[in-house]
This record gives sequence, structure tokens and C-alpha cells, in this order.
Amino acid sequence: MHIIGETSLSPAQLDQLSINTIRFLSVDAVQQANSGHPGLPLGAAPMAYVLWTRFLQHNPHNPHWFNRDRFVLSAGHGSMLLYSLLYLTGYDLPLDQLKQFRQWGSDTPGHPERGVTPGVETTTGPLGQGFGNGVGMAIAEAYLSARYNRPGFDLMHHFTYGLVGDGDLMEGVAAEAASLAGHLKLGKLIYLYDDNHITLAASTQLSFTEDRAQRFAAYGWHTQSIDDGNDVDAMDRAIRAAQQETERPSLILVRTHIGYGAPHKQDTFAAHGSPLGEDEVRLTKENLGWPVEPLFLVPDSVKQHCRQVVHRGQQAEAGWNEKFAAYEQQYPELARELRLLIAGELPPGWDANIPQFHADAKGLATRVASGKVMEAISQALPGLIGGSADLNSSTYTELPDAGNFEHSAMAVGDLQGSAGGGWSYAGRNLQFGVREHAMGAILNGLATHGGTIPFGATFLTFSDYMRPPIRLAALMGIQVVYVFTHDSLALGEDGPTHQSVEQVASLRAIPLLMVIRPGDANETAVAWRVAIETRDRPVALILTRQSVPTLNRSQVASADGLRRGAYVLADPPQGDPHIILIASGSEVGLIVAARQALQERNIAVRLVSMPCWELFEAQPQAYRDSVLLPSVHARLAVEAGVTQGWHQYVGDQGDVIGVDRFGASAPGPVVMREYGFTVEHVCRRALALVKRGEA
Repeated sequence: MHIIGETSLSPAQLDQLSINTIRFLSVDAVQQANSGHPGLPLGAAPMAYVLWTRFLQHNPHNPHWFNRDRFVLSAGHGSMLLYSLLYLTGYDLPLDQLKQFRQWGSDTPGHPERGVTPGVETTTGPLGQGFGNGVGMAIAEAYLSARYNRPGFDLMHHFTYGLVGDGDLMEGVAAEAASLAGHLKLGKLIYLYDDNHITLAASTQLSFTEDRAQRFAAYGWHTQSIDDGNDVDAMDRAIRAAQQETERPSLILVRTHIGYGAPHKQDTFAAHGSPLGEDEVRLTKENLGWPVEPLFLVPDSVKQHCRQVVHRGQQAEAGWNEKFAAYEQQYPELARELRLLIAGELPPGWDANIPQFHADAKGLATRVASGKVMEAISQALPGLIGGSADLNSSTYTELPDAGNFEHSAMAVGDLQGSAGGGWSYAGRNLQFGVREHAMGAILNGLATHGGTIPFGATFLTFSDYMRPPIRLAALMGIQVVYVFTHDSLALGEDGPTHQSVEQVASLRAIPLLMVIRPGDANETAVAWRVAIETRDRPVALILTRQSVPTLNRSQVASADGLRRGAYVLADPPQGDPHIILIASGSEVGLIVAARQALQERNIAVRLVSMPCWELFEAQPQAYRDSVLLPSVHARLAVEAGVTQGWHQYVGDQGDVIGVDRFGASAPGPVVMREYGFTVEHVCRRALALVKRGEA
């Protein structure tokens, strides 16, 4: 305690003082909030301090400097550790905000949230997600480096660091992401593992006894072990060794003690998810030589020491800006392209080559139309990067001649299924393998890194495997495009395990996720335009396996109506409609055919295509009423999925043809017929509604 306030401290004393400052800022904040996780900051403060003050390349006065190192606190429950670091190193996070930890409207929420706290790269808390995010960030850095760096101009050169815990490594998403990262040889990915042997509810002895070093070595990672989590010199050496390892991602296993210094709670799960309590806080401070009062103590020497990071960061950014200016003179086209990517702006005319599809009664699958659109835009959008969960040939998401994102050393042996354009980090086709969960988390990392427009594809039913990262993408408001194909019972013979029933409704339930189910090829083209132009939220494209008619747009409204979520496809030749038929996706063609049959029975029909509820709900009430006329109570919605949610559009006097049970194994047309998706059944239900209204 006697060193506090001294003007002359040895480097070791200053290190220890700084570490304890991080510890007790965190402990005091958790205790004042009476909520939080004090154990991780107490145990992990030394490794975090070494990383943030000696290695992390960042400018606290400009958290968005593009060539900064990225740091991911995957163990997001330890958020106060990150907030303490951000405050001490000079980010725009005042001490008063630490005192408002977990309070309404504060910049210090319970788990780190991107866009709320300056310097927070990604939203974490659900364990394992940050692990996957970091892999995505490392992929982004490797891709941009390969595409834009030139001799003497290493414009893209930074590391991705993370702090992960036992819970992270238990989650399946981390296993998926770690396996892929090792395969890709992401040498600039370095994770510090807070190996404290404790989870929220128990010792790891009850559930997690594998050899983690051997496990990650088997994934192709470089591993190091540090026996004493307080040994800052060992930490320094380990991080330097990890930086020198260019062919493998690194995991540094650091043996720590959760709740370090707490006399009665160290090494117990009681230190994990609850405040220490006032008595234990006092005893912990006394044990580690820290004054009990005042709370939130920050010695001047510590603040001065930690804020040296600002000057170093400003110098690093200034040097980078000078290098970029010289690069711009020598490589003007590349520089222009890169500036647009960094700014998140689209190049002029990016959509000039998107095809217009001619009317065709047989038509084509919207997944096929989507593939044609992707091919048309890929050359104009160098930031478009992604792939599928081992389903490129089925989802039509391969970018032609854009290369495989792979380490060039892996281009040996059986390369069947690889894209044209070669194997290198400049490739834009990501082979995620059968790893939907990791794919979603990696896409979030690509998006939060910046400079990319990430996309990922799988069958719609398997979107369930990646729901957590989809939810987080929506929470963060980041641009990710999901291509979900094989969207209904029409999948056919693969049966109910593969036939999507509830997935569209489930995705629509996620706030801020834009779900678009286009009705034909031209709506698909517009949907892709919307997805690329939408920078502040993720977009899910729901696409068919089977062919659907390409509507004759000279007879029905322009597909541009998709931009408003729902639009009038066609109205009766004369007079007011007796009924409104509403559909999305493949069922749009069905209601178009049903309209013809109903008109032959003198039933006046308005057709409405409703590909996107979210866009429709964003329209003024006057527009929504102009589409779904309040005066027309006979409304029939048709969608090959659960009926949940459609009643808000058909009203109490309307009806829905949907699927409120699982599917069946049979040819697609047979299944659709048996479940009522026929012209005859639509007409029968429509006529019943009209008759009811006339009664």
C-alpha cells in the first residue's frame, strides 16, 4: 500500500500498481452495481495489462483507425476488465461511466456491446461467439492484406487478439471456429486463455478435463502454457513468440485464479457471477495491499503510465496515414477501392450488370436467380466475401473465378469442389465446411472488422444451427447477408428433417433482422440490391430449391415494389376487389394462377406480394392501407410455413393457408399438393371468405 502516491517507482512496481488498479476499478464497479462478475478481472488483469500496454496497436483517440489491432473479450461476462482498460488507456469513457456499470443509459452495459462503448469491437457475452468473431476478423485482415498490400506498403498489417475462458472453449461454436482457423493457418490470431478451472456453477473438474493444449495443437494451433497468471514477464515472452508464429494461430494457456486475492472466494465459483460483498472486498484490498477507501482509486502514476498508449497510437496512425498517401500516389486505383471499403461505401454502378429476367412460365429457382445476381455483382464489389456450409453447389453462392480463401500451402492433393481463381488469402470464396454455427460467428467478425460485405449460405432449416450469431448481428446492427435456400416443403424427398416449416417465422421474430422471401427471379434481383444497400442490419434471403414462374412484369407491377416490403401486384380489371390474396416467395406464383381461376368465376381479386414484413412495417400507415385496403375484409394469405404472424395482415375475418405441422418425404409437388398448395384449394378457401363476407 505504501507505494501509492510515490513519485519514483520501479518498472515492476508500476506494473503491479497498474494491475491492481484494473482489478479494483472492476471490483468496485461490480460491488456498487451489486451485479456482475468480479472473478475474471481479478484473475486475468495481469495478462490483459501486458497485452494492452505493451502490444496492442491502437489509438484510443480514434477507436476506428482501420489498421488497429482488434481485441475481443470473448468471455464477455468479464466486461469490467475491458471497461477498466478502456478508461485507463484514454478512450472516451469517463470514470463516471465505470461508476454507472450496468445502469440504465450508461456506456458500460453488463456485457460488452458494439456501438455503445468506444473501443468495443464486438458484442459478446454468449460464450464462444467472440471466439468465432476473432477468426472472422483475422480472415478479414488476411484477405485485405493479400489484396491491397504491395512491396513497401503493408497497409493492412495488424493482429487479432482475444481473451477466452473455460466456458468459451466448451461451446461447440469455438470448436468449429478453432478447427477452421487452424486449417486456414491464421498466424495473426492470438488468444489468451484464462485457464482458471472454474465455471459459473462448478469446478471444471466436473465437466471439462481434456488437455486443452493438445486439443488445440491437433487443430493446428501454436500453443504455449504459463503456469503463473501473475508472471508479466512470462506473458510478454509468450505474446512475442505468438507474434513470430506466422503459420498457425496461437493459444496461450495462462493458469490463473478466479477471484485472485479474495481470501474466502478465490478459486471458487462464488467469485464468478456475483459481487464479492462489502466485507470480502475490504479483505481482498487489504490482502493485495490496496487502500479500502476511496472507491475507484486511480493513482496518478498509473493514469500517466497507461495513457502513454495514446501518444504511441497517434504516432502509429499518423505514420500509417503518411504511408497511405504515398500508396495512393503509386497505386491510385487500389487506393480508391480500399478507401471505399474502409468507408463502407459502394462504388458507382456496382449494380449495373444485375440481370433482368424475362417472363417465363416455367421460370427458375430463386436460388439460381440469386446465383446469377451474385455473379453479376461480385466483380464490382471486392468486399463481397463468404461461402456456405459445404453447400456451394446447392445454394449457388460460389463467386466465379474469385479464388478460394486458403493458405497457398494447402493447394495440394484432391481439390475437387474448389472455386476458380486459385488458392490464396486473396480469394473470396470461404469454405466453411459443415460448421453453420461458426460460419455465423465468423461472418460477424468479418462485418465488425470492416472492409467487407460478408455472406453465408446454407439450407433454411439449418439456420437453426446459427441462430445465436444471427441474433447478435441484428443486435449489433451490422451488415451480413444470409442466403437460405431449400425454403419449404417443396424440397421434397429429403423429408421433414430438411423441410423448413417454422424457420421463416422464427427469423422474423428477431428484432432488426430483415427477412426477404422473393417471389420470382426479378424480386430476387431487387432483394440483393436491398441487401447490399442495407448497411445497418443483417438481411436474410429466403430462396427456393424448385423453379417458380418468372412473372410477366408487363402484366403485373414492377418487382421494385419489393423495396416497400409489400406491393400490389395486380388489381381487378374494373371495380373494387372482393378479396385480397397475399403471398410470399414461391406461393406468389400460386396466387397469380388462382386469381385467373377466380376471375373466371367473377370474383374480383387484388394480388399482393409480401416478400418482407420488416420493410412493409417501416412504411407509412397510408401506404400500408393502400396495399391492404381496410374496406376489404376478405383476405387470404398463402405461405408454405407456419401461419404464425399472418393474422396481423388478414385480420379476424381473413384466413391463412400455411403449414402448422411437419412435412413429409415425397416428391416436392406431391407434398405441396397434399398440404393444400394448389390452385383449387386456394380458390376454395377464397370463395369461402367471399361468401362469408356476403352473408
